[in-house]
Amino acid sequence: MITAKTLMTPDPATCFIGTPVREIARLMLDNDCGEIPVLDERRRPLGVVTDRDIAIRIVATGGDGTATAGEAMTSPVKTVGEDSDLQACVALMETAQVRRVPVVNATGELVGIVSLADIALAGQSRATAAVVKEVSTPAAAH
Repeated sequence: MITAKTLMTPDPATCFIGTPVREIARLMLDNDCGEIPVLDERRRPLGVVTDRDIAIRIVATGGDGTATAGEAMTSPVKTVGEDSDLQACVALMETAQVRRVPVVNATGELVGIVSLADIALAGQSRATAAVVKEVSTPAAAH
């Protein structure tokens, strides 16, 4: 069975609620990714900051790099457990219309991220196509 643990990118770059978006953007650049989970002091996800969140919530409204993760993040965050199967990951991505899902362990701590690319690289073309179709459909069409 394909699980989130077998698909995920482990130990992703993370930030905290007070991290400036300039640092978050640098993390995205350094790690070649478009989403940084925002964690609490117990490594539990509070939200995520995407490159789009920075563009729409900060830059487009006249903010700058001193704005924080708390101002930019999407919250509450949708997560899957590390033992969740491929279908559960795909279903969550489709219903939440997201391309990436943080993966948590049994105590709720972040352990990885499953992205659309991870599913595609695992050779799951049918699942990839389903997610792309759903996340690309405007919300009003659902």
